Amino acid sequence: MASCAEPSTMGPEPAAPPPAGVPPLEDFEVLDGVEDTEGEEEEEENGTRVQEEPELVFTLGDCDVIQALDLSVPLMDVGETAMVTADSKYCYGPQGSRSPYIPPHAALCLEVTLKTAVDGPDLEMLTGQERVALANRKRECGNAHYQRADFVLAANSYDLAIKAITSSAKVDMTFEEEEQLLQLKVKCLNNLAASQLKLDHYRAALRSCSLVLEHQPDNIKALFRKGKVLAQQGEYSEAIPILRAALKLEPSNKTIHAELSKLVKKHAAQRSTETALYRKMLGNPSRLPAKCPGKGAWSIPWKWLFGATAVALGGVALSVVIAARN
Repeated sequence: MASCAEPSTMGPEPAAPPPAGVPPLEDFEVLDGVEDTEGEEEEEENGTRVQEEPELVFTLGDCDVIQALDLSVPLMDVGETAMVTADSKYCYGPQGSRSPYIPPHAALCLEVTLKTAVDGPDLEMLTGQERVALANRKRECGNAHYQRADFVLAANSYDLAIKAITSSAKVDMTFEEEEQLLQLKVKCLNNLAASQLKLDHYRAALRSCSLVLEHQPDNIKALFRKGKVLAQQGEYSEAIPILRAALKLEPSNKTIHAELSKLVKKHAAQRSTETALYRKMLGNPSRLPAKCPGKGAWSIPWKWLFGATAVALGGVALSVVIAARN
């Protein structure tokens, strides 16, 4: 279900910087959810109005908006206006937001008017351009979550975008629309891999990178991320050729240079450690103790030892026989 509302959010001061350590994604394109139209205003606890949206369209349950809206709007009737006070964990959480500026751990007061509520789109019946628009809105939501370092929600939004692109269609599309969807799919897969890498979901990230490379074997971002995933798994011998391929495509890229140099050193250290371990397991022939020149009791060859045992046993058996005859 989609809804349209007018929200307003309160927050104190000016915009926050992006979270540290969050790498860039593909270029941004917005994609809203299905049709759920609301007007929304957001205010912070101290009464500062931070955002006003005369018409906000989103799909319930798709994490297109903050959780406070996803939870409260289903309880409203069309035409109803509600004041929703929400704790920070249902809004922008410990990260806050850059746009609109919301400080970390800020509770919000939302004034929401539910204007319309309709069923979500039937993906099979979407035209090519409608499919592109929907996928773009989901990707934009994913980008917003990623910038707030909410990588779980980011991955969810990218998955929804890919679903919108790849679901079966009953409407014919032009070649240009199919190409547009393919390019969009590659961007979403690349961003999905970035989110999965942040979550340490290495197998999933490797799969996403491989899907990109099926369509674009020379995609530098996919090559770089695949190399990083393999490196995180300790597969340096596989990661190094992939990063070298990426560097060949973009020789001036300092990030790839640095990552490749780091992996080569780690690989050399790994091989050195493995070699030392093998020597320890197998022993070093040059360090084996010298044999004693004299032959002691324990130096008798096994074949003679077994032979002597057989003779001794035979002697015992013979003694028994002789004794019995006597």
